[in-house]
Amino acid sequence: MSTILLVDDDVDSLWLLQIILVGRGYHVLLAEGGEAALAKAAQCLPDLIVTDCDMPGMDGIALCERLKFYPALAQIPVVMASGRMPPEEKSTLWNVFLSKPVDLSALELAINSLLAKRLSGPQTRVNVPAPAGSRWQPIPSRLCL
Repeated sequence: MSTILLVDDDVDSLWLLQIILVGRGYHVLLAEGGEAALAKAAQCLPDLIVTDCDMPGMDGIALCERLKFYPALAQIPVVMASGRMPPEEKSTLWNVFLSKPVDLSALELAINSLLAKRLSGPQTRVNVPAPAGSRWQPIPSRLCL
């Protein structure tokens, strides 16, 4: 089951998309803004992110820029949604741009396409050095369930 992180400052939009995507068999995580989304993405490593562009604080563009700073997050596909036209100079930060109100069939098509491409493509792993050996074992986190 693929995990999708939904990011929007409009709680009603989050809940609506969550209901639809859970009904399609996805595991859905919610974040009410860019800062919360960045923290949740780092903690849970979703398979795909769907974000609103216009949010207070860290907007969708800034979120995409910040995701690219972290090797483990840089490869996560992003669907950007906005009520305005995408700025051309930032178009490489996301994979798909959808205008609001989002056409649900276009969103589902984009999600399916990006996830299929990610799962069928070469599995490139980020070279992260192994942590130093320790007799202490990490406690598994259940925050991403």
